Amino acid sequence: MVRSDGGPAAVGAPDRSSRGPVRRRARFWLVTGNDTILVLVVATALGFDFTNGFHDTGNAMATSIVTGALPPRIAVGLSAVLNLAGAFLSTAVAATIASGLVDTTDVTLTVVFAGLTGSILWNLATWFLGIPSSSSHALIGGVVGATIAAAGSSAVKWQGLVSKVIVPAALSPFIAGAIAALGTYLVYRLTRDVPERPRAHGFRLGQIGSASMVSLAHGTNDAQKTMGIITLALIANGTLHTGAKSPTWVIASCAAAIALGTYIGGWRVIRALGKGLVEIEPPQGMASEAASAAVILTSTDFGYSLSTTHVATGSILGAGVGKKGGVVRWHIARRMVVAWLLTLPAAALVGAVAYWAAHGIGGTPGVVVIFVVLVLASIAFFIASRHPAVTPENVNAAWTGSVVPAPHPTEAGS
Repeated sequence: MVRSDGGPAAVGAPDRSSRGPVRRRARFWLVTGNDTILVLVVATALGFDFTNGFHDTGNAMATSIVTGALPPRIAVGLSAVLNLAGAFLSTAVAATIASGLVDTTDVTLTVVFAGLTGSILWNLATWFLGIPSSSSHALIGGVVGATIAAAGSSAVKWQGLVSKVIVPAALSPFIAGAIAALGTYLVYRLTRDVPERPRAHGFRLGQIGSASMVSLAHGTNDAQKTMGIITLALIANGTLHTGAKSPTWVIASCAAAIALGTYIGGWRVIRALGKGLVEIEPPQGMASEAASAAVILTSTDFGYSLSTTHVATGSILGAGVGKKGGVVRWHIARRMVVAWLLTLPAAALVGAVAYWAAHGIGGTPGVVVIFVVLVLASIAFFIASRHPAVTPENVNAAWTGSVVPAPHPTEAGS
């Protein structure tokens, strides 16, 4: 035997020449497997971003659609463009998601994938039921649950989770609601001598501007969460170093995914927010949207992973309270709050189960199996949502206690 440099091998040295091809094949399959999982993680993250878009469209446009400030299709199209633009304005929230909530050294691609699975399934379930829950908290809950399943609770940065997620989640609806209530009271007080028709027309025009600001703010906050998740996956894969910022292609792809989801329009949630929660008039709509935009943009600047759903819902409730004689359906609000409280633990549980299942099967096949299950579940939710469907044509139908409008007499008789 000779060494690879041509010199004589040591006496008694094992013959490794036959192991070379075996090791090279092992490295090849390892690299190929990691690349496959990374591609699935990125695809799943963009899928989550898409669901985030249509799940949260109502946060910006529900009141403008209900008051007639914008036609439904134009409203979601405008919101999509502004979400796209907003995604490029800041990366502070992305940094929080990528490194501020869990120890990146304990995170693997399978963990990230399992967390995304938990968040998508919760998003689809609440969208189907017409409950405006938090996509942000679903994402964070899924990742935290999968991380705990993989590495234990010590891998979670609990201080960051409490200060950056839980505390803002608890305070933001009250802050936004108070601002919206005060704004609603003031606009009605200051315009009490203005005739109803010109006042309503003026505030509908104002709603276009305020709803646009909410859409822009939503892009600056929510699109960044998926950027942070993909960046976390790239760090876990060794593609990026710990603490790296989101690459440009990540920012652009996340912006496009959330914009496309927004344009699809989550009509079930739009109807629940716009028709179910409060009977909204144009002055209330403008006040609630302005309050939402102010709170979301402020939180984005500080890097808080805020729930835009909590903010928008709090603002709409505040607008209902701020108008004398305003109609607020508190039983629907309580139902939403219950969903908010369940979001983090429910998404965490699904994320943990997804990790255990993928890890139990093992390697790339485990991730592929869970991915197929996720796709099939998504298709099932979509098919179920079409019977009956909430569409741009019936989203403003009179509220009858259900997110699904009562069938038109001609439809019922056919």
